[in-house]
Amino acid sequence: MAVGEARPGYELWRPNREKTESQTTRFLTVLLMIVSAILMLIVTVGGWSVLVGGSTYGIIALVFVAVYLLLAVMTWRWSRGALSLTLALSVLLAIFCAVGAGSWFARDKAGFAEPALPADLIGLLVIILIPTQVALLIAAAIAFNQEWHVEEERPIGSGDTGDSNPQVEPGSLAGAS
Repeated sequence: MAVGEARPGYELWRPNREKTESQTTRFLTVLLMIVSAILMLIVTVGGWSVLVGGSTYGIIALVFVAVYLLLAVMTWRWSRGALSLTLALSVLLAIFCAVGAGSWFARDKAGFAEPALPADLIGLLVIILIPTQVALLIAAAIAFNQEWHVEEERPIGSGDTGDSNPQVEPGSLAGAS
C-alpha cells in the first residue's frame, strides 16, 4: 500500500487541521504574508526610479513578492513545508528592512532624486515591514509546531456520525493518539 493511502473501508484523517488553533494560526500566517507582499510591492513600485542597481533589484523584489504570495497559497492549502521557507524569508526580509530603512529618510539632501512616492513614506513602510516580519516569523513557527502533517486512519464515516465510540477494527491505527 502506498504512503498517503488508506486501507479499504478507512479514510485518512488529519486531526490537527480541524483544531481552532491550527485554523487561526494558518489564517494569521497567510494574512501576514499577504500584508508583507503588499507592503513590499508598494515600496518596490514607489521607489523603482531610485533603486540602487536599477531595475535588476526591482525585478528581484517583485520575485520576492511573487514567492511570498505563492507561499501564502501553499500555506492556505496546509503545506507545512512552505512554513520553513517562510521562516527563512521573513528573517531575511527583516534584515534587509533593518539595514535599508534609514537610507529612505536620508534622501532629503540636495542631489537625491525623488521617488514616485515620498521617501519618508517609503521609509515608514519599510519600518512597518520589520515588525510584520517578526510577527510572521512567530506565527509561522507556531504553525510549524502544530503538526499539520499528522494523519490517522479511521473507518469511513466515523467522523461524520457524531458517535463518540465508533467500532474500530482491532489492530488498526484508527483512533490512536
